[in-house]
Formats: sequence, C-alpha cells, structure tokens
Amino acid sequence: MSALSNARWVAVGQAMRVGVQVLGLIFLSRILSPGDFGLVAMATVVANFANLVRDLGTASAVIQRETLDEATKNTAYWFSLGIGSLLGLCIALLSPVLAAAFKAPALTGIFLLLSLTFPIASAASVHQALLERDSQFKLVARIESVSGMVGLAIAIALAHAGAGAYSLVAQTLAAAAMSTVQLWLASKWRPQKQWSGAALKSIWQFSSNLAAFNFVNYFSRNADSMIIGRFLGAGALGAYSLAYRLMLFPLQNLTIVASRALFPVMSRQQAAIGDMANLYLRTLLIIATVTAPMMAGLFALRDVFVPVVLGAQWSAAIDIIAWLAPVGFIQSLVSTVGTVFMARGRTDVLFKLGVFSAVLQIAAFLIGLRWGAVGVAACYFVANVINALPCLGMALRLVERRLLDVLVSIWWPVTAALLMAGLITLAKGEPQVQALPGMAQLILLSVGGACIYGALIALFACGSRKELLLLVLKRT
Repeated sequence: MSALSNARWVAVGQAMRVGVQVLGLIFLSRILSPGDFGLVAMATVVANFANLVRDLGTASAVIQRETLDEATKNTAYWFSLGIGSLLGLCIALLSPVLAAAFKAPALTGIFLLLSLTFPIASAASVHQALLERDSQFKLVARIESVSGMVGLAIAIALAHAGAGAYSLVAQTLAAAAMSTVQLWLASKWRPQKQWSGAALKSIWQFSSNLAAFNFVNYFSRNADSMIIGRFLGAGALGAYSLAYRLMLFPLQNLTIVASRALFPVMSRQQAAIGDMANLYLRTLLIIATVTAPMMAGLFALRDVFVPVVLGAQWSAAIDIIAWLAPVGFIQSLVSTVGTVFMARGRTDVLFKLGVFSAVLQIAAFLIGLRWGAVGVAACYFVANVINALPCLGMALRLVERRLLDVLVSIWWPVTAALLMAGLITLAKGEPQVQALPGMAQLILLSVGGACIYGALIALFACGSRKELLLLVLKRT
C-alpha cells in the first residue's frame, strides 16, 4: 500500500472527471439552452445538500476501521442503502413542493428522476469503500472514468434528440448506474442478510460526528456568498465568487487527491504513529511545493491576469484576489487535517473544530461587510490565519508532532515562492515589460516565474525536489 501510488491514480480519476465536465460544457452548451442548464443547477442545489447525508459517513467508517468483520460490512451496507433510499423517497415525494419553492414547475420531473440516483449510488458505497480500503485506486479511477464518459455520451445523444434539461439529468443517472454496476463486478464482497446493533453503534460513533461536520462545513463554505449576495448585491457577489473560484478550483482538486490517497494508508498506520507522522509531513511538503508558487504567482500577476484572461469588466476582482490568494495557500494545508482526525477515529474533535471554524468565518464575513467585498475577503484571510493554528496544532498532536515541524518542513518552498513573487513584481514594473501587450506580459512573467521557482527548488529545496521526483517517477 503506497500513498504515492494512491495519489497518482486518484489524480488520474480526478483529471478524467474534470475533463468530462469540460467536454460536457463544450458540447452540451451548443445544444441546450441556458434555461436547461439553469433548471438543473437549481435541482443540483438540493442534490448536493442531500449528498452530504447519503450514507452519513458509513463508507468512511469502513475504510477507517483497523479490523473489519462481516457483521460491520453488512450493517454498514444495509444502513447506507436505507439512508439513500429514504433520501430518494423524500426528494420524490417533495418534488412538487421543491419545484414550487424555486418557482419552476418543470423541476418536478427533474427531481423525480434525480431521486433515483441516491439509492443507486448507496447500493455500491460500501463496495467502493472496500476497494479504497485496499488502495485499489487504479481500479476505482477506471470505474469513475468509464462511468463519466458513458454518462456524457448518453447526455449528448439525448440532447440531440431534444430531451432538453432531462439530458443532463440522464447523464447523472447513467453515470451513477454505471458506477454501481462496475463496483459490484469489481468487488468480491457480497452483502448478506445480517444486521448488528453493536456494529452500528460502533460505526455511528465515528460517522455521526463526520456527518455533522459535513453539515457545518457546507453552510460555512456557502455563508460568504449568501451574506454578500444579501447585503452587497449581485455585482459584488459576482466579482467575489469569480475570485474565489480562481483560488479554490485547483486547491479543491489537490485536496481531493491528497485526502482520498492518504486516508486508507493512514488508517492502517494507527499502531505506527511515527510512520503516520512522517507521511503527513511529507504530504504537507508536497502540497506546499505545489500551492505556494500557484498562489504567490496569482497574487503577483493578478493585475495582469484579470484584464487579459477575464476582461476589464472584472477589475473589481483584482483586490479581492490579493486577499484570497494567501487564503488558498493556508487552506491547502489546513484542509488535510480532516484526514488525520478521521484516520485516528477522532471525528468528534473534527466536528468541534468545524463549529469553531464556522463561527469564526461567519463573524469575519459580517465584520468585513463594512468595507464591501474586499473587506469580506480581508476578514476571511484573518479568520483563516486564526483558524489554522488550532486545526493544524491539534492534528499534529494526534501524530505526536508540533507546528514547528510543519514550519521546518515547508520553509524552503514557501521562501522560494515569495522570492519568485517579489522578482515577478519587480520585473512587472520594468518599462520594457510594460510596453508589451497584456497577453505577452502574462506569458513572459508566468514562464519566468516558473523558471525562477524551479531553479530555487532544484538548487536549495532538496526535500521538495526528492518528493516531487518520487511522485513523478512512480517510485514508492
């Protein structure tokens, strides 16, 4: 079992998922109307929230357990299937009410079809958890890729046939069905008619806190958009949300890769805290080596990047990016702590930290309103700095390490990124550079910054250089 091997295959699966999304946007946007996409986007708001509680964390509990007996597997399976079926039934029954709430009667049929995805997906959640527990991420990546491509092909065919918004719903439904069928075929385990109250109680101690954390995290992640939209209007929200997505998109994908790759490996290391600690510090080093130059480069080039790539109408996002870029780096490190708490079975602490983080961030958003969207972003940065200390500190305590160990580990990539950003800023002010067209400036400064950072890492950051080579050259 290798975290590096896991990370490579999770990255492949994630890249394929993003690729399918981009292809879907390119092809389907030429066939379907904005109204079709809008209807499905409304339904997705409900679906995303329901996905938080689809199995109440039982799949993660299956991966985390040091020893796993048949009673626990079967209990987790029937519990997950029951929750998924109940969710699907509730959405189906409430579909007219939900459609009325959105003032879109056409959503009734869409909700009815989407409700089927929950029991279908739940029917294979334990099978996928067992594969990931055994680090079969190559197989999982293949299943996810095939399912995504089949779903896209069906959506394109139905869109050409005039199915409208239902083609997008069919894409989700087909991908879920294909995934479930493939997971059942790939997994040797088959559920039995077995139920254990003791096993459920043991699972619930872990999964209930994880589900509660996901609830809290969902609302805190969306609170800034709700507050800005309510008090500052659509214009301010548009600039803020675009800047936020620029910061979040690459980090979300990196976090998904790191968390899924690490969780099964660290869960098997519960009796070897030293190995778990070393793996975690190595992971933070790799993440910092990748995200530090990305966020430092975005910060330094924000006033060139925005007008060239997004257009002059988005100039309000420039100052917001200045605050959200460092937030992105901080979150790339802090977002990994959940894996440590889950691997050590301390989801109770994770939930409490989630509540603390939510209260801190919502308070920061409300305070920042006084200075507009830029003020919200600035206060969000302060909140993230404050939040990082207890989150990282308590996670490191579980693996018997200190914050100083992290600082020592990531010192060089952070220093190299700051030096790179400083040199880019100086070069940006040179008359010869300013005389170039905007696109030429962006390309020149981006390539130059990448070369500077790469040279500094190659010459001075031996730890970062070693970890990146291990990852790229497929050595474990």
